[in-house]
Amino acid sequence: MSADVAATVGAQVVTVADVDRAERVARAGDRAGALPRPGTGEARQLRRWLTQVLTARRVVAAEAAVLAVDDADAPTQVQLLPDEVARMEIGSVAAATLSDPSARAVFAHVTSAVRVSDEEVADYHARNPSRFAVRRARAGGWHGALTGAALEDARPAIAAHLLAAARRRVYRRWLDERCAALVVLAPGYEHPGDPRQPDNIHRH
Repeated sequence: MSADVAATVGAQVVTVADVDRAERVARAGDRAGALPRPGTGEARQLRRWLTQVLTARRVVAAEAAVLAVDDADAPTQVQLLPDEVARMEIGSVAAATLSDPSARAVFAHVTSAVRVSDEEVADYHARNPSRFAVRRARAGGWHGALTGAALEDARPAIAAHLLAAARRRVYRRWLDERCAALVVLAPGYEHPGDPRQPDNIHRH
């Protein structure tokens, strides 16, 4: 692999210039103050993460073409990633791919068979009886104590919650598998968590 190549995605090439450009965009953004100083080990880790994002986006774009998905009816980014917990569950790289409508259409396609059983819903409710609790309104605008919702009352919310989480897990696993099959990383652009690269040092 030549010195100007950071990674390949099948026959596609992600160049060092592509990573440079992504880093410039990141450093010009509103979170620039939180980014590590250039030239440090942490900055090299940032570049490795950016390479992961660039390659993952190429993988999903290629799969979108193969699957011939239509992004006109793709779910919104907020529907798939409604909060920070959802983003943490799916991982930062997979979350980054979902800024693109075609990637969200791929998400919908590869997770379309995911189901949540009645047993899973009942088990979740038994373990988290107050998770979807409601406060009962009282006279004068006061609210009563927070009480657990009956299973049948909470079932739709629990089912939606579990289904969304299960679909995120399936998409992340699918993306990990496709990246493992298609992506080759150049030295210096390894996965940030690869224990063989010199900047992945465990510190306390």
